Amino acid sequence: MADNQKTEKNVVRKTLGYFMPIAWAHYKGFFFYGALNILLQAIRPFVLILMTPLILDELLGARELQKLLTYVAVIAIGGTLLSLAASVTGVILEKYNEKMENFFNEQMSRRVMELDFQLTEDKEALDQIERARTGMDWYSGGVYGISLSVFNAISNALKIAGAITLILLRAPILFVITACLLIINTVLNSKQNSIEIKAFQRLAKSNRVFGYLGWELVDFRYGKDIRLYDAAHMMVEKWNAYTQDSLTQWKWQADRNLPLNIIKTICAAVKDFCTYLYLGILVIVGKMSIGIFSQMLTAGSTFHTALQDFIENMQDLVKRTNYAYEYVKFMHYPPAIIKGNQSVPDRPHTIEFKNVSFTYPNTEVKVLDGVNLTLHPGEHLSVVGLNGAGKTTFIKLLCRLYDPTAGEILLDGTNIKEYDYREYMALFSPVFQDFKLFGFSIRDNITLEAPCEETELPSLLTQIGLKDKVDSLENGVDTILFKFFDESGIEPSGGEQQKIAIARALFKKSPIVIVDEPTAALDPVAEYDIYRQFDTLVGHKTAIYISHRLSSCKFCDRIAVFSDGCIREYGTHDELVQKADGIYAEMFAAQAQYYN
Repeated sequence: MADNQKTEKNVVRKTLGYFMPIAWAHYKGFFFYGALNILLQAIRPFVLILMTPLILDELLGARELQKLLTYVAVIAIGGTLLSLAASVTGVILEKYNEKMENFFNEQMSRRVMELDFQLTEDKEALDQIERARTGMDWYSGGVYGISLSVFNAISNALKIAGAITLILLRAPILFVITACLLIINTVLNSKQNSIEIKAFQRLAKSNRVFGYLGWELVDFRYGKDIRLYDAAHMMVEKWNAYTQDSLTQWKWQADRNLPLNIIKTICAAVKDFCTYLYLGILVIVGKMSIGIFSQMLTAGSTFHTALQDFIENMQDLVKRTNYAYEYVKFMHYPPAIIKGNQSVPDRPHTIEFKNVSFTYPNTEVKVLDGVNLTLHPGEHLSVVGLNGAGKTTFIKLLCRLYDPTAGEILLDGTNIKEYDYREYMALFSPVFQDFKLFGFSIRDNITLEAPCEETELPSLLTQIGLKDKVDSLENGVDTILFKFFDESGIEPSGGEQQKIAIARALFKKSPIVIVDEPTAALDPVAEYDIYRQFDTLVGHKTAIYISHRLSSCKFCDRIAVFSDGCIREYGTHDELVQKADGIYAEMFAAQAQYYN
């Protein structure tokens, strides 16, 4: 129990220590209006508490109309002004909530995009992302929700101080009655908070799958496959299965909360009985007037409510910070690969794989095993092999999307782990098989908002054979792709999308260009034409072409033939095609009809 409390305190401290300095740096006004709201909320109940006994005693005594009007006016006008001021500050705080929510969501989005690529395929990292997202948005209320817990706790502490002062002066035993009930409620609330936090942890995976089924599968991009394969029934069944899993978790939480809620209800009834009995006896024996009786009831109720709210505020703070701490953990998620700080030299580069092996995390199968290869400046290398031979993994390691599990990759004789990560990544312009275009303009898809000379884009579009198509569009290069954000967006053909992806790679002007089967869906002749045109555009840059077909081989300097994670053959086209019983010779013989 003590260890749990210590852990909870550490979580609260770390969470507040992370969020509050950032919020203060960007939104100081939020804290000013929060402090004002604290004072207004604390003062409001005491207008009624202090004025009610004066009104009752006046009604039971002299009944002077002028005094009654004065007392009533103080309650009506004072209470109204305080309520209006509290409402205004509340609205302002809610506006800050919108700003802060957007700010921290943006920070999380940036962090997701900056994560090491290896983590985007790691289950634990994906679950942590989901816990961070739901912990902030669904459960904790974000910085706004956490801050409200703090603001309300301070406000209730002020109410408690005022109510205790009145109670101890008039009816000290009432303080004991109320405190006993609150001790019991505190224990029960603590148990309920623990139940909720456990339920939250258990729901992380279900929420991620539930979100995928609920939002991704109704996206029109899946429309053709769902309809043509009559997959709607399967989708709904999967939705129902994960919905049932979520309901099971919620039922688990509700079943454990029910007896605790029953106990709290019984304790509240006992407290009310004892309060009225005690105060009634004081009136009967003449130690208290009706006005003070009413004041003590209100003060006792205020004390009980404020103290209970204060305890709930603190427990709520613990609960909210536990949820939000998942965001903090994600923002400090450890890197998957080592990053150096050495600058990449500005010269033509030689890349060498030295006995490189690789096994994907949480698996035991070697995807690459003892790969040795040297790529010289300006060399064009074709990497071929059947599907699953390790070709794409070879590129992932070269681009540092993963690090080797054995061996090393050298750039100009230095291990690539020693170089600045961003500088090293800038060396490559890849076009992957599963390349992605964004629902932005053609210009943005190519330049990604990098500086661009006025004539550069038209020249590039001409080189890749897309200028006539772009010029025919009403908005030219500013035409939006797809219809995600704009109903007027166009749906480019597969070949046009490939050309835009190639244009993006060329625009980056990196010294090493990689083409990883982006044309696999095309027929061999069309694929060969694109590779040949692209090879001309690449010029004297270092280039790597990956394919399970041989479209790129005849105009490359060297060919590396991958099989079962190893480079089985290496050489020129003429050398390999003459190799008896060779893998490349066999592949070429099978595909020669397309290229002869």
